[in-house]
Amino acid sequence: MSIDYVIQHAAPTLAGIKTGNLFPCTFASTQDMVRDLREINRVLVPRGLRLLPLRRKDDRALLYLFRPADLSRDLAGQEARRLLREAGYGDDLTHLVCLRELTRRLREGEEFPHEIGLFLGYPPEDVAGFMTHRGKNCKCVGCWKVYGDEYAARRRFAAYQSCTANYCRRRAGGASLEGLTVSRLPRSEER
Repeated sequence: MSIDYVIQHAAPTLAGIKTGNLFPCTFASTQDMVRDLREINRVLVPRGLRLLPLRRKDDRALLYLFRPADLSRDLAGQEARRLLREAGYGDDLTHLVCLRELTRRLREGEEFPHEIGLFLGYPPEDVAGFMTHRGKNCKCVGCWKVYGDEYAARRRFAAYQSCTANYCRRRAGGASLEGLTVSRLPRSEER
């Protein structure tokens, strides 16, 4: 997996303006996947990010690049907690426990878990709207289907698109993954 591929699919998370990105990737072997993820995580982890495979099938993996501190903050919100409980996540809603449950659901389930939007930084009202309306009757569509604040969502979509274009340009100009990854560690982890 190339660094360019990660940047094309997850620039907003690398820039620190989005909680997480989810994207598919093909690997020649499990060993190649482990090696590539380990190599990329050597750069990302010290900057407060993680890249994990959430699901694998044959030579394809569904990868999740995220900021644990942001995910923890997002999942602590009252509406997010309500949605997770209603989806059957139980009472321990720490980001690690929720991530384990999401991974289990992705690996075992036939249907894609709609609460995944909470793990990607989507507004809880839009995740709830999608679940309630089964993906229909939204106000607009961008990175996700919008049921709440359309104006705010369109601004975020534009920011993500601009960020991705900027990061791809900078990468083409020789910028490294280290140079493109905004470091934001929780205060307890700062050096």
